[in-house]
Amino acid sequence: MENFAAADVLLWKDKKTSAVVIGGATVIWVLFEVLGYHLLTLISHVLIGVLAILFLLSKATTFIKKSPPNIPLVEIPEDLVVNVSQALRNDINRALHLFREIAMGHDLKKFLGVIVGLWILSSVGSCCDFLTLIYIAVLMLHTVPILYDKYQDKVDHFAGRAHTEARKQYEVLDAKVLSKIPRGPAKPKKQN
Repeated sequence: MENFAAADVLLWKDKKTSAVVIGGATVIWVLFEVLGYHLLTLISHVLIGVLAILFLLSKATTFIKKSPPNIPLVEIPEDLVVNVSQALRNDINRALHLFREIAMGHDLKKFLGVIVGLWILSSVGSCCDFLTLIYIAVLMLHTVPILYDKYQDKVDHFAGRAHTEARKQYEVLDAKVLSKIPRGPAKPKKQN
C-alpha cells in the first residue's frame, strides 16, 4: 500500500499531499537558501516555540480547571533503526563492490560510465549546493512522472531515437578509440 501512496503523490493523484510536499520543499529551500537560515538555528527555534506553547498550555489548563494536555511519549523503535542501518550497509557494500570491480579493470564500459557519471555529478555540484540539488530532485520527482504519463507515446518515440543515435556514437567511439586500447590475454573461464 505504501508504494501505491508514493505513486499517487508523484503522479498527483493525491493532489493535497503532492501540494504539501512541493510546498514544504519550497519553504525549506527558501528558508535555507534565500533567507540564509541555518539548520541548527531552525531546529532550535522550532523546539523553543513548541516547548513554549506546550508549557503555557499546561500552565493555562490549571487556571481554567481542565486536565493538562496528554503529551505522548515518543521513542524511536530499535527495529526501525536496525532496518535502516542494514539497508544503508547493503547499499554501501554494493557500491564498494562496484568500485572494486571497476578498479580491478574488469569492465571498461562500467568504468567509462562511472567516470562520466561522477564527472557530471561534480559539474552539477559546482553549479549549485546540496540543498538546491535536493530541491531540484524533489521538483523533478513531482513533474517528470506526470508529464511522462501524459506524453508517454511522444517520449518513448524520442527516447528510442536518442538510444539509436547513442548506440551509433558508441560504435564510432569503439571503432576509433576503445578497440585500439591494448588488452592482456583473456583469462579462461572457470567451470563448475
